Amino acid sequence: MGDYLVRGLGFNGSVRAFAADATETVGEAQRRHQTWPTASAALGRAMTAGVMLGAMLKGDDKVTLKIQGGGPIGAILVDSDADGKVRGYVTNPQTQIDSSVKGKLDVKGAVGTNGMLAIVKDLGMKENFTGQTPIVSGEIAEDLTYYFAVSEQVPSSVGLGVLVDTDNSILAAGGFIIQLMPDTDDETITAIEKRLAHIEPVSTMIQRGLTPEGILEEVLGEGNVQILDKMPVKFECNCSKERFAEGILGLGEKEIREMIEEQGMAETQCHFCLEKYHYSKEELEALIDELHA
Repeated sequence: MGDYLVRGLGFNGSVRAFAADATETVGEAQRRHQTWPTASAALGRAMTAGVMLGAMLKGDDKVTLKIQGGGPIGAILVDSDADGKVRGYVTNPQTQIDSSVKGKLDVKGAVGTNGMLAIVKDLGMKENFTGQTPIVSGEIAEDLTYYFAVSEQVPSSVGLGVLVDTDNSILAAGGFIIQLMPDTDDETITAIEKRLAHIEPVSTMIQRGLTPEGILEEVLGEGNVQILDKMPVKFECNCSKERFAEGILGLGEKEIREMIEEQGMAETQCHFCLEKYHYSKEELEALIDELHA
């Protein structure tokens, strides 16, 4: 089976749990954007988090995760939905910073720690819900843990990991989110804290073959997890020529006529999937006619 996510409960319903294997999904983003290892790690962590944030939604709801830490990687932007579809990009995909620790990538150095993490939820209402908190770590998982505690008042533990091969391809990518319900007792909290203190990195778990179900058992302990459902995860972009045409329409007649006069055509490119859309002179003229219709 390809990438997928599981939702579950722990300790008789007192803990909400999510875990995902996003190796192929992050690999698709790496190939499209030709990200270098540190950028791959940052984007992969954010995309995995986005998938799990999406799994907290219902129906046609969507969520956007934006991280701007002031580091050389620039902004990280991830969109996801309740069906396991995710897309994402970084401003500077060819960013590489090696850590002083052998075998580690300096994600913190690439992301930066002088900025904000924002989560925007489109729940189909008149206005979107937006929550944001300062970046406290730059490692992304810790920043999300802080976000949940401060912005949503939900005590949580977030684990994210990406393992990059020597040829820049993705060997493993995944993560987990554990959230405590209001009635979680102290004994359960202590048991979870002890396990979290000794678990290996998520990317290592995935590389040695653990499934999302297995990751939750590692985190919560065998017999303490009830899996509710699972859902496929994949990189998917909802861009289209028609959507970009709407954007060109929004520029107004004057700018569209300038495109025709100066270039005789127009070309747009999606930031998320890098797909290009070409508009001929005739198509641009048809858009002007649409403005007058």
